[in-house]
Amino acid sequence: MARSWTPDSWQAFPAMQQPDWPDTAALDAALKHIASYPPLVFAGEARSLQNSLAKVAAGNAFLLQAGDCAESFEEFSANNIREKLRVILQMAVVLTYSMGVPVVKVGRMAGQFAKPRSSATEIIGDLELPSFRGHIVNDQLATTAARIPNPERLVQAYHQSASTLNLLRAFTKGGFADLNRVNTWTQEFVASSPEGQRYVELSNEIERALRFMRACGVDTENYSALHEVDVYTSHEALILGYEEALTRQDSLTGQWYDCSAHMLWIGERTRQLDGAHIEFLRGVGNPLGCKIGPTTTPEFVLELCEVLNPAAIPGRLTLISRMGADKVEDSLRPLLRAVKDAGHPVVWACDPMHGNTTTAPNGRKTRHFEDIVNEIAGFVRAHNAEGTWPGGIHVELTGDDVTECTGGADDLTNDDLDDRYQTICDPRLNGRQGLDLAFRVAELIRTQN
Repeated sequence: MARSWTPDSWQAFPAMQQPDWPDTAALDAALKHIASYPPLVFAGEARSLQNSLAKVAAGNAFLLQAGDCAESFEEFSANNIREKLRVILQMAVVLTYSMGVPVVKVGRMAGQFAKPRSSATEIIGDLELPSFRGHIVNDQLATTAARIPNPERLVQAYHQSASTLNLLRAFTKGGFADLNRVNTWTQEFVASSPEGQRYVELSNEIERALRFMRACGVDTENYSALHEVDVYTSHEALILGYEEALTRQDSLTGQWYDCSAHMLWIGERTRQLDGAHIEFLRGVGNPLGCKIGPTTTPEFVLELCEVLNPAAIPGRLTLISRMGADKVEDSLRPLLRAVKDAGHPVVWACDPMHGNTTTAPNGRKTRHFEDIVNEIAGFVRAHNAEGTWPGGIHVELTGDDVTECTGGADDLTNDDLDDRYQTICDPRLNGRQGLDLAFRVAELIRTQN
């Protein structure tokens, strides 16, 4: 018999990557406040996402999961949210038009505040400080006081997530995402690039198609699918006390849902089968993701599928490979084969960012655009060889004109990194590189299938 589950049953299991909160009374008070607040998302929305992901698992749709490596309290604004959404919408239009399948859009936003770290401390200059774990925990300033975990930040993360969701719903349902406005999504710095010009040509084709539909008597003005889109939210479910505080029982089904986001994922560092993160997420009804690296075995993946999706519900589980460009093809194929043979209806997505991080001579962490493309290419080749569907990509990007990843249409070099290196954690693609990636991904999948 399966062991029983409650929202707090994870507390009996070893929990990795949890902050060392110095004031447990303040932590309890913060979590009680959050538990009393309204849910950020609703169970029905999570079920809608799962239905869409089921189409991805069946090879009839594609997942685009994209957004910040770690959201910032300091750079929170309507403009930042709008520009990030704009890039996601642009990429989705390119993928949909080029591949001929619906694109399920999931943002790394409205909750992506916490970051796992490889060490509890880090050296900055002559100081050894507690590691920066994201603005939901502490501050990136290089002082001892700034690095003390502060439970009040949990409450601030809730309020910022609520505001972000409010803006996302307004933009996606209030006209910003209208396909008739596809040309207006082109930012100035994207429009000036070669890939931006390709996007303008594609958007002109879409406008001609819409005019043709109207000429044939189709009422495009009142067809909601052309004016509104669904953009769901996701984040790594790292700080388990916060996730528990936002877990609610659905009044319609009786099922528990983590209402901090539509989709939650487990990271490479916290996916222990006997650990607290898997214990917590196995009991919630949300669609789930799990990162898997190059050392992952077929046996582990099959057990993971049994624990997180024992009923084999299509769209419930997304496996996100993050293996590195030089390892992905050989490392992934045995996993694809094992999961296919066992009949598990998973979504396969590629995170081409985390396995390709390097350190530039100036000490900046970076990722080269061609390494990112090469990992996706290996991911697609592996699926083609095993007869499975390369269901999506999971990327870190921003709508800002940053210089954090090298390469791309502008051929950024290590010398350019200091110009506009703004991330508080890992390097992100800028809008131009994101659009470039969408075209490259569409071409890779069309060529291989």
